[in-house]
Amino acid sequence: MRQLISSGSPFEPTIGFSRAVRIGNRIEVAGTTAMREGKLVGAGDCYLQTKTILETIVKAVEEAGGSVTDIIRTRIFLTDMSLWQEAARAHGEVFGEIRPASSFLGTSALINPEWLVEIEASAEIAA
Repeated sequence: MRQLISSGSPFEPTIGFSRAVRIGNRIEVAGTTAMREGKLVGAGDCYLQTKTILETIVKAVEEAGGSVTDIIRTRIFLTDMSLWQEAARAHGEVFGEIRPASSFLGTSALINPEWLVEIEASAEIAA
């Protein structure tokens, strides 16, 4: 069974994506940014953008029937690698005890130049 979790973005049908997809016990969360109701949260603040993104990711995993402790992998894309510690601090606050496998990756740009960070996640619900 394939379960699609919507972000409510008007771009979902045009681009052809979902916030998250669950198949079996696996949940994959798409690249997520700090957009809420069409507005950026934390302009110029990598820490706040990261916290907002992680809240959105956890909510998507929960909507798919999982929990934050089911998250096993995160991929953090930064437009400025000098900000990695701000993103890492927010990540540690959410995942300090869970400790998923994680990567910090530098990228030259994201779709919106105000986005400092974008995050993907994978979760596996224990059978």
